[in-house]
Amino acid sequence: MSQHPITLIGGGLVGALLAQQLAQRGFAVDVFEKRPDPRQAGFLGGRSINLALAERGLHALRSTGLADDVLQRAVMMRGRMVHDRDGQHGLQRYGIDDSEVIWSVSRGALNTLLLDAAEAAGAKFHFDQALTTVDFDRQRIRLADANGVERELSAGLLIGADGAGSALRAAMNAHTPLGERVEPLDHGYKELEIPPASELPAAVLQAGEGRDGFALEPNALHIWPHGSYMCIALPNTERSFTVTLFLPSQGAAPSFATLPDAAAAATFFTEQFPGLLPLMPRFAEDFEHNPIGTLSTLYLQRWHLDGRALLIGDAAHAIVPFHGQGMNCGFEDTVVLANLLAEARDDHAEVFAEFQRQRQPNADAIARMALENYIEMRDSVADPHYLAKRELGALLAARIPTHYMARYRMVTFTHLPYRYALERGQAQDALLEQLLRETPDVATIDIDTAAQRFVSTLAPLPELRHG
Repeated sequence: MSQHPITLIGGGLVGALLAQQLAQRGFAVDVFEKRPDPRQAGFLGGRSINLALAERGLHALRSTGLADDVLQRAVMMRGRMVHDRDGQHGLQRYGIDDSEVIWSVSRGALNTLLLDAAEAAGAKFHFDQALTTVDFDRQRIRLADANGVERELSAGLLIGADGAGSALRAAMNAHTPLGERVEPLDHGYKELEIPPASELPAAVLQAGEGRDGFALEPNALHIWPHGSYMCIALPNTERSFTVTLFLPSQGAAPSFATLPDAAAAATFFTEQFPGLLPLMPRFAEDFEHNPIGTLSTLYLQRWHLDGRALLIGDAAHAIVPFHGQGMNCGFEDTVVLANLLAEARDDHAEVFAEFQRQRQPNADAIARMALENYIEMRDSVADPHYLAKRELGALLAARIPTHYMARYRMVTFTHLPYRYALERGQAQDALLEQLLRETPDVATIDIDTAAQRFVSTLAPLPELRHG
């Protein structure tokens, strides 16, 4: 067993998965979570944007033996089902076939599974324990329970997996400034729900739309793109869909500021998303009671305080959700950190520095790509030039798979570093733009000549790992 006990702050998804991996490697792990145990009190996280599980997250779950259990509780999504204003829709696949899909998972169900697995591995969880202060010099922490009663404990090695609002990050920043920068997105979100088809009048269900008890096609992420705003819908195992409206927070219509109540929102939906409103019988209740969520990106210059404390996951690099990679990136963090700690148990300062060296460039890259993907989802998916680039890219991927892979596939279905995917994607995009400037009609492009240009300009892709 390790001689260095580890204190984890935060028992959410990343904290629980990291706790399991560390316990499996012989570390003594205590996890302090400010919320009550969701297995007893129910999940109190409220509604949240559905979690999209992709290859990076699955790889982390495979390493702990949990992937199959999680997939049994998930719904496969083959691609984006793009709905236009006239009620027409079409599927834009994420990958080349059903070997490249993402999975819609419930945050609450996943957290419960991870907690059980971590405890079975030997990690100890302490709920209703909020971090209040940290004495880094003495390596002591103070915690407060649900009644405000405080206690002080020896901390051991401190790791913060307590999310975007991290209490440990605040304590570290107060001790030694971390170079924190938060960039808010001027768009917010509100969550709504489409119930199972059995709860809807037959008249509102479009012929051929849903199956297996779903009101819409279940194996897709649905998007209603409207340029500067959009709705999305992700399937749940209960045959419902979680619908999320993304809209500017302030300013002229349309914005949340111009939708003061459910009646105004219903009028807006009738005009802009006419086929969607009839599928949401509890629209007024959901709109009035569900809060407007905020979105932002967190950047830190420093993720650790020498060898005493480290931040991981959203506590170090929270991003907007538009690439579906926040959880996947956090899970990837846990594999890297657990391996580094297992390999060099005594030199924590070096481990923490190496963790930041490896992960920060990749966290910055996925933060940028997530922001870019918001524009793509709400606008580009219906743009003819985007569709032409997508078509040309698909032809090249089939012709020269060693030299061309769409950036989305690199991010979602491989283990290539995020930073590589960003830089390679930029180089590929420049060549695609060049080809389409010369010959705007994809059907008239000489694919052999185009492929030769890619092969002669770009190095081969690294060896790809799927699964």
